[in-house]
Parts: sequence; structure tokens; C-alpha cells
Amino acid sequence: MLLTDAIERLAAFEPVPFPVLSLYLDLRPDETGRDRYDVFLRRVFREAEATYRPHTPERESFVADVERIRQYLAREVRPSMNGLALFACAGADGFFETVPLDVPVEEHRLYLDDQPHLYPLARLDDQYPRYAAVLADTKQARIFVFGTGRRQRAEEMTSPAVRRVKVGGWSQARYQRRADNAAAQHVRELVSALERIVSDEQIPQIVLAGDEVVVPLIRDELPPALADKLVDVVALDIRAPERQVLEETLAALRRRDADSDRDAVEQLFAAARSRGLGVLGAADVLAAFETGQVDELLITARPDTLTNVDALVPEPAAPPPTHTGDVTEGLAAVDAAAAANTGAPARTVPVEDKVADQLVTLARQTAARIRFIEDPALLAEVGGVGALLRFRI
Repeated sequence: MLLTDAIERLAAFEPVPFPVLSLYLDLRPDETGRDRYDVFLRRVFREAEATYRPHTPERESFVADVERIRQYLAREVRPSMNGLALFACAGADGFFETVPLDVPVEEHRLYLDDQPHLYPLARLDDQYPRYAAVLADTKQARIFVFGTGRRQRAEEMTSPAVRRVKVGGWSQARYQRRADNAAAQHVRELVSALERIVSDEQIPQIVLAGDEVVVPLIRDELPPALADKLVDVVALDIRAPERQVLEETLAALRRRDADSDRDAVEQLFAAARSRGLGVLGAADVLAAFETGQVDELLITARPDTLTNVDALVPEPAAPPPTHTGDVTEGLAAVDAAAAANTGAPARTVPVEDKVADQLVTLARQTAARIRFIEDPALLAEVGGVGALLRFRI
């Protein structure tokens, strides 16, 4: 299952009057080889349950979800899983969806809201994108498709060896011509295979690795559609282990992405100033989503740095604690919140996280691109978010 497909499916979930649990778990074992999430779950489930009055449909939905989650974790978690995103709402026709991850999440998180909380999942999709990595020399080639931190497809090519004849004079010249022709044919076949894979897999980016001989040949052979997808060229031996290929090509993608963030933000500011095809700040971006104008959302990779968003999210009657991997709230505060609770779903999402999630969900629902800006300072003066527009009104 592609992560992008899961996000789009979850983004289509309509808000409901029952608590929707969005659970993110880091499944990597601790230094003793044991799971690290049991204590966290016992605590946050108990705290969250206390925010719902007894014998209400909301509490019954929550309790049913907790039991189903516990059963899933006991029976379905595999050692190969490094992370897990899980979404549940028994009150919404038994809604339950799991997204096993080959990459870890940053920390355990539980969100309670009226729809799935997707910002962390979209962030992972951005951190571990799908792309093609090509390793080549003049005789061999390896093509990988990576996504969400693992190999999704791999192909290898080997050209027939060119038999050496007597060295010197015309024989040497003929041998060199044959070797050059063989290398050229090898590159043509490589590019043809790459073109097929990129088309089949809908690959948006390519990273190339090769020596100083083959790289210019490949560049010259790439059709414009592939050349536009070429992100970077790195130095890797054709025999490099797959894990090294993944790590170094992914690092190249991230470097290029971070380098281009500043240009993207400058483009946003210029569009907002001169042509009216850019909006700045969460309130104006939300308004642009309502009219279907947003083409690309630019949002900080640190949602806690969003500003000027308090007025965008109504305050719940009795906000319960935020649940993270280092929960410190006491149960006394939870009991006090429960006493004042009317039975409606309690929001356990900080305002900044709520707004960031709403923006990301709207982008997924409207086919707008999302760019996470790694340096919070780049968007700080506009509250951490802006958008490029498709059209003016």
C-alpha cells in the first residue's frame, strides 16, 4: 500500500460526532529488545477515557476502539514494522484503518478529534518520498524504486562483454569503437528501461549515480520528461549495498529539497506582492482553500511554530491534556476536565497542530501540492504558512 494512497483515503473521512483516535507509535524495540509503547498506551488511554462521561455513546465508542487497538497490537504487529499509524472510530460504522510503516515515527502520539489527524503521516510521506535511484557504469546498471524508506522495485541490466582482440594499430581502434558502441547501446537500453519504470510507477524524482564516463552519456540520452525529474547525481560504486544506495540517494534528495525551500518561499512572497497569486498566513490560506484556489501549500515542518491561529479553532468546553511520548499531566486535572465534560468528543490536539492538520487535509482533498519548509525562520514572519494560488478572484 502506497502511503500517498492511504493519506488520500483518510483525508476523505468526514467529521463525525464521535472521537476519532489517531495513534502514532514508534515500534522500534528498546535496548533490551522490548516494545516501548505499553506504558504510554496505558496512561493515555486512561487519561482520555476519563474525559468522557460514563454511559455516553462517545465513551462507548472510545472504549470499543481501545479494545480493538489492543487486540491489533497483540496479534498483528510484525518485527519488521518500525512504526505504525492507526485510525479508529467505532461510532463511525466501526471505522478502523492501520498504516504499517517501515520507518519510525518521531514519538508516540495519540490525537482525539472528529476526523483522522494526518499531518504526521503527510510529513513522513515528504521525508521518505518515492523516487528512482539509478546506478550505472558502461557495462552494468541497477535501477531501484524507493518509497517510505524501503525498496519497492529493483531491476538489473548487464551488457554483453566486448571481446578484446590484438592491441595496437587498426585492431585497437576497432576495439575502441566497438566498446564505445556497446556503451552507447547499454545507455540507450538503460534509459529505455528507466522510462518504462518511471511511467509504470508514476515516479516524480530520479537520483543518478555513476562515474565520470557514463553520467554524461546518460544525461545526453535522457528525454526531456526524464531530465526534468533528475534531482541530483551522487558518487556510488555499482556494487554498493542496497542500504547504502537508499541512505545516500535519500540524503541527496533531502539536501536538494532544503536548498530549494528558500527559493520556494521567495516565489511565494513575490506572488503575494505583485500578482495576487499568493496568500500569507493561516487565515487567508484557509479562505483560499474554501474557494478552491490553492495550488501549492507551503507550511512549516514544525507545526508548534505556527502563530496567529488561535481564533481559527473554537475552544472545546473542557480541553483535556495533550498526549505525547513524555506525558506529565496528572490524573487530577483529567478528572476535573471529566467533571465539566458534557459528553461531546474532547479535543486533545493543540491549536497549532489542529490548524496544520486541517491545512494538510484540505490540500490532500483538493489535489494541492504540499511543501514542508524545513527552516521555521523562512515562514516565521507570516505565521508559518502560505500558499501559491491557481487563480485570482
